[in-house]
Amino acid sequence: MSTPADGAAYWLRWQVFVCGALIAVPTALAAALLPRLRRSVAPLRATDLWLPCWPRLHPGCLLGYRAFALAAAAALLVRDIVPHGPRVFFFYTQWTFLLVTIYFAVATAISAHGCWSYSKKSLRKTDEYGDVENRDLSTSISGERKNDEKDKMASYYEQIANEKRAAFWGRCMQIIYQASAGATMLTDVTFWGLLVPFFYRDKFGLSMVTDGMHSVNAVLLLIDTLLNNMPFPWYRIAFFVFWSCSYVTFQWVIHASGALSWWPYPFLDLASPGAPLWYLAMAVAHVPCFSAYWLVVKAKRAYFPRMFPQAYVRTS
Repeated sequence: MSTPADGAAYWLRWQVFVCGALIAVPTALAAALLPRLRRSVAPLRATDLWLPCWPRLHPGCLLGYRAFALAAAAALLVRDIVPHGPRVFFFYTQWTFLLVTIYFAVATAISAHGCWSYSKKSLRKTDEYGDVENRDLSTSISGERKNDEKDKMASYYEQIANEKRAAFWGRCMQIIYQASAGATMLTDVTFWGLLVPFFYRDKFGLSMVTDGMHSVNAVLLLIDTLLNNMPFPWYRIAFFVFWSCSYVTFQWVIHASGALSWWPYPFLDLASPGAPLWYLAMAVAHVPCFSAYWLVVKAKRAYFPRMFPQAYVRTS
């Protein structure tokens, strides 16, 4: 069987052109449909990025979790890079884990800024409430004051939940969030459902760090999803497609340049007559993988208000 090192003979075979079309067509469709589908979705609010979906949970708790997730993801990534070097990024798993780490880095920074803004406004509102209560002290009983304060704080929570739209970095954060969610589902399903049973059966368990990455990434994102109030519009599957196509293009470039002679994943090898079927299967797999995470968010928004009517509030 020929390899990329064989030169033009490898890259002029018919499988290359078919697989190239399977990369180019989804990318072009995603780019063409993205602007149209985006118009039908409500704009992202700035507070959606750092306010939890649980009103009684202080935004600092979400900030604390994101900081912890960032530290855990970064530590695991560094532990994988140190012994193996940058060549670990030949694998889609490490690409995805790096994307998850970047998400938590951006999310931690935005949460920190949001908590800082929240604390300033909370202090200002608390002073205003104190002035009102002092003026009405002679005509209000203790129980009424407490109820009034709760109503005012609830009203304030609703007020800040309807603030300005998210800025550039906020939109980037949501794009990274959704792309990493889809990519995480794809890597975990591919690893546990395809590679371990059929390709890497004898090697499984030799690298606890690598094997763990295929579980930790999903767990970290799912916990964040249970806490955050970010929407998850389906049209952003386009960015997931862009991410995966970028990885495959990267693989083709480094193989064509001779920088790499082996394929990180056997099904990417273009020398096999069945390569177009593998590429088609992986392209189609993007839809159920992204949809699975989309359904998780949809189920959270549909069932949590019924299960926890006093604790969960969806403000978007």
